[in-house]
Amino acid sequence: METREIRGIQTSLLGFGCMRFPLNEEGGIDRARSLGMLDAAYDAGVRYYDTAYPYHNGESERVLGEWLRTKRREDVLVATKLPLWKADSEQMFRDIFAEQQEKLGTDYFDFYLMHAVDAERFETVKKINALAVLDELKAAGKIRRAGFSFHDSYEVFEQVLNAYDWDFCQLQINYMDRDIQAGLRGVELAKSKGIPVIVMEPVKGGYLANPPAEVRAVFDSLHPEWSAASWALRWVASVDNVAVILSGMSDEQQVADNLATFAHTAPLTDEEQAAVAEAARLYRARTRVPCTGCRYCMPCPAGVDIPGVFRIWNEGGLYGDEAALKQYRLRMDEKSCADVCVACGKCASVCPQHIDVPEMMKQAAAWANE
Repeated sequence: METREIRGIQTSLLGFGCMRFPLNEEGGIDRARSLGMLDAAYDAGVRYYDTAYPYHNGESERVLGEWLRTKRREDVLVATKLPLWKADSEQMFRDIFAEQQEKLGTDYFDFYLMHAVDAERFETVKKINALAVLDELKAAGKIRRAGFSFHDSYEVFEQVLNAYDWDFCQLQINYMDRDIQAGLRGVELAKSKGIPVIVMEPVKGGYLANPPAEVRAVFDSLHPEWSAASWALRWVASVDNVAVILSGMSDEQQVADNLATFAHTAPLTDEEQAAVAEAARLYRARTRVPCTGCRYCMPCPAGVDIPGVFRIWNEGGLYGDEAALKQYRLRMDEKSCADVCVACGKCASVCPQHIDVPEMMKQAAAWANE
């Protein structure tokens, strides 16, 4: 297992993400299988274990804590996060932190993050005096390294990164998501400040694990023995300044595949990089509507979330309709879905991409209702 470093702490390059444990028939965490998967990763050299307050409705921290008690504490690196949507005061931060210590059965966290920071939540960080509390907890030995996970624009990332002496940051990076949110520009900015990056969603929430046939053929022409997920992970491992790559493993096969990948990790060759670039091109060729998300079309007089509809519809084209339809039904309510479009044409008249938005919205509605 390859190791890297975060401000003096040696860590495995592969990190075990504890947000997708296997479930039992009642919908809770299957403890026996989850503990076995954690053991398998540990035995192969994985030392970084990432959880958070809301994962599995609060049970992820407890299950990881149960497992942690079977190991020497100093042999495991534990990361968890402050839920900024819940911590509305400095005292609430302290109360949640104490609760997390109890659930995980530990006096300290190796890595502690402000969770899912965006512009609004960073205002919460400032309002509840969180940065001063981080300093206090670090001085007391209750936090070894402090960081944040991030979901917003590069400009917001720059502001957050410059606001505190962070030990690390956690970004969504994969070969399809090079430019969204902080993107690879964010990785470079962090590098310039000596801040290592932990990568989340390296397989894009599983989307890149089951590619269409034409993408699979590109990969198989070079390494038929590598899974599609392995290609995605190896690409991220080749990005400079990446210290840990998190994988949310949900079954034993995923654990085994990831362990095989990280047993022999080397930067991708030029030929392998070209294969990944071609895979990304083939994925993008499946885009259904050339929407860039510029939002010139908004607000819609009828209330349609036009960029939101197109984004999920495109995800269906790129990665498969089953998961995309679930996301559509989860995110789009009856006031913002494609069905609400009245074909007024206002959006089309201002679209820089000259998209026939009413026609595309009609097709998106048919897709969502089929």
